[in-house]
Amino acid sequence: MTEQTTDTGVKPPEQAAAPAAEAVTEAPAAEAVTEAPAAEAVTEAPAAEAVTEAPGAARAAPAEPAEPVGRPDIAAPAEQPGPDIAVPAEQLGPDAEPKPRASRRPLLWAVARWTAAALVFGGVGAGTALGITSMERTDVPGLATESDGRWAYPELSLPALPADVPRPFTEGNDGEIHHADLRRLLLPAPAGATPDPKLNGGWVGVDQFLSQYRTDERAELSELLKESALRHIAARGWTTPDGTTTRIHLLRFNSVAFAETFKDDALQAGSVAGPLLEGVEGVQVDSDAALDIRVPYTALYSFVELPQNDDQSRWAYIQAGDTVALIAQSRDGEALTVPFQQTVALQNQLLS
Repeated sequence: MTEQTTDTGVKPPEQAAAPAAEAVTEAPAAEAVTEAPAAEAVTEAPAAEAVTEAPGAARAAPAEPAEPVGRPDIAAPAEQPGPDIAVPAEQLGPDAEPKPRASRRPLLWAVARWTAAALVFGGVGAGTALGITSMERTDVPGLATESDGRWAYPELSLPALPADVPRPFTEGNDGEIHHADLRRLLLPAPAGATPDPKLNGGWVGVDQFLSQYRTDERAELSELLKESALRHIAARGWTTPDGTTTRIHLLRFNSVAFAETFKDDALQAGSVAGPLLEGVEGVQVDSDAALDIRVPYTALYSFVELPQNDDQSRWAYIQAGDTVALIAQSRDGEALTVPFQQTVALQNQLLS
């Protein structure tokens, strides 16, 4: 906001001295001029004009008041105090003391000081308001919004498909098949994360997927995978600065029926009776995550490790048509809820 100020110079009114030895001039309408008694202050006319005796003129003794000059039908008004007007010394009688002029300088200086102060404070206030409005909320002390723990993922987009090839869960794709390259459907790592060289977003073998589970669970899972018409597995992993390790595996089957069978029979995703991840001794259904993350046409099952040991794991299964996803996170101390739910939600959307 731009402030505009206008300097107004205050100038005293011009004063006209009565010529020496001239007759008294006619006062303005509705004003009467009287001769000043000897040795008395000059009577000031209400119209801010002064009439004085000419220098050297004989001083008359007090006499009857002079007849009003001007219109005889208008009575002279009672004397009223008017503004102080300085009279040059040469126009005063020999015995008259010049009346000191009332100084306006202190008043003008006071007005100037207060005006300057108002402008300074107004400018500072406007500058502060402009500065605050141009700042991000997180930059304003006392108004900063504390991060809720979410990670900074890059902007996501679905991979392009060939012409006339429908996406899953759209008209013309009754088999709910993902025609896109499965590796392109993997969630990318967030900002600041260190990629896992073994899970770099490419294809992985069955053994790598089975290594996510406890040793005593792997043989049975391997047999069930062989019976489920598995096509291929894509995987990506990373570790964030807070120590959270994330692993995502996408398994594509020949049909929705094979994917659903593996989810229900091998993973037993609907209960805590399914295979446990490596290092996990107990598990509990994470119903809050399943309720908070809902994507149409997909099924989500979420779990959390209990009791908590030195570290903790969280994992979730997603079935989206012909594809089953495993999203797992582990962290020393506690596996945080917010980044886990964020990661699961974004991966679910990429598969929907």
